[in-house]
Amino acid sequence: MAERESMAYDVVIVGAGPAGLSAGIRLKQLADAAGRELSVCILEKGSEVGAHILSGAVIDPRGLDELLPNWRELDSPLTVPVVENLHWVLTKKKKYSLPHLFMPPFMSNKGTFTASLGNVCRWLAGQAEALGVEIFPGFAAAEVLYNEGGSVKGVATGDMGVGRDGEPKPEYQPGMELHGRYTFFAEGARGHLTKQVKRRFDLDAGTEPQVYGIGLKELWDVDPARHVPGRVIHTQGWPLEDAWGGGFIYHQEAGQVALGFVVALNYRNPYLSPFEEFQRWKQHPAIRELLEGGRRVSYGARAINEGGYQAIPKLAFPGGVLIGCSAGFVNVPRIKGSHTAIKSGMLAAEAAFEAIGAERGNDSLDAYDANLHSSWVADELKMVRNVEPMVAKFGGTMGTLLAGTDMWMRYLKIGLPFTMRHHRDNETLWRADLVKPIEYPKPDGVISFDRLSSVFLSNTNHEEDQPVHLQLKDPAIATAVNLPLYAGPEQRYCPAGVYEYVEEGGRPRLQINAQNCVHCKTCDIKDPTQNIEWVVPEGGGGPNYPNM
Repeated sequence: MAERESMAYDVVIVGAGPAGLSAGIRLKQLADAAGRELSVCILEKGSEVGAHILSGAVIDPRGLDELLPNWRELDSPLTVPVVENLHWVLTKKKKYSLPHLFMPPFMSNKGTFTASLGNVCRWLAGQAEALGVEIFPGFAAAEVLYNEGGSVKGVATGDMGVGRDGEPKPEYQPGMELHGRYTFFAEGARGHLTKQVKRRFDLDAGTEPQVYGIGLKELWDVDPARHVPGRVIHTQGWPLEDAWGGGFIYHQEAGQVALGFVVALNYRNPYLSPFEEFQRWKQHPAIRELLEGGRRVSYGARAINEGGYQAIPKLAFPGGVLIGCSAGFVNVPRIKGSHTAIKSGMLAAEAAFEAIGAERGNDSLDAYDANLHSSWVADELKMVRNVEPMVAKFGGTMGTLLAGTDMWMRYLKIGLPFTMRHHRDNETLWRADLVKPIEYPKPDGVISFDRLSSVFLSNTNHEEDQPVHLQLKDPAIATAVNLPLYAGPEQRYCPAGVYEYVEEGGRPRLQINAQNCVHCKTCDIKDPTQNIEWVVPEGGGGPNYPNM
């Protein structure tokens, strides 16, 4: 195979999400203000910026106000302010509204906007490029590079044109090495390079394990008579029983509604299917009424960090930092993380700019770590740090009451004097013989749908003749452990039909339909034996979300 070429930058950023783009913008702002040259590049594995971005989203503009104070004058996609905020507790047939006055003031959506986060990222990319940031979509960072002394040197993009057998095809092109004084990892939740640097530098030492939810989302064109731009609805309760999570319904621009369902991945019943729970949730009378006569136009899924403040790892290490959801700055009860991601990118950029100005490089940006923990990001996450573990421990009803009490006490500065712990999501499944299988209704093709027709709407595409990017460390474990003990849970927790057990020679075999993968990372998180390793496919592969 051909030798790789290399390019050198001051800062290399992996991931063109809110954190990575904000870091690039802030670096260039600082350089321009100081009259200095500073080279910055951003790698994005999606076919374009925003192609892999999926979020509700109700966006708190606090981070954006600091990054681009004049953003309202820059033709941003934040055009629909939240005008109504509802919280429903669902039973199978009814809904009960929970008055918002029961929530602490910091849970308010006053001043927020509902929009496509993918479109926000596309707009941020335009701001970054106007400042001179180089953005390379369609190039997946596949490998971390290290200097002789052990510090991060940069990353290498994946080779293109490699066949499923690992051999180069006629169109083979080697990856490119990108070297930086500092490398920012902004891959989102459960980034595969982030996992590697966490292990190498023991970044999780002394913290609680990160825990996750899976968020599934659809975009619908609805009857204009039922559309109220800026209306925001959250639900809890039905249909989840032995699991916790809830739904969201956001009325956005152009007569569209973004709706979705989040299931915490610490659930115990291996027969549970987050996708099927989502489809069942849509059949609730209050939700079906909104969707009837409408048309589903898009679908996607993505893992969400839910570990909170106690799960934030060490953020800086020799030559690199973690920003955004690579570090886990999601405010779980607010269901928001883009504003904290933006701020983390800014703080990392400021620390790197100062270090580069002092002729440093490839050392640890400890100032970023310290500044993050003394910022409003940390203050916000500390306020809600017990919410997820309380609901996980005590269940939806009692856990919500206890979590609400804890938030009120912290708001009144009389918070409980402890921080609750987490348990890894892959360790929570019960054996299949200890639980009752869940019978899900068949989709009606009008409100509820099957997984394959849903994946079609995600515009997912992978080059089929390439190495499978969902790797089994030991293929025998699937049929020796997962299938007999847990009834093959990967068939159900995957929202894209990637995994299925087939008969081959009278014996079961786990088949991996990698071309269906929407890059949600749920398999990498929930597999009980941690036998599945998600690595990047060829750049540009995966979903292509147009407005998510």
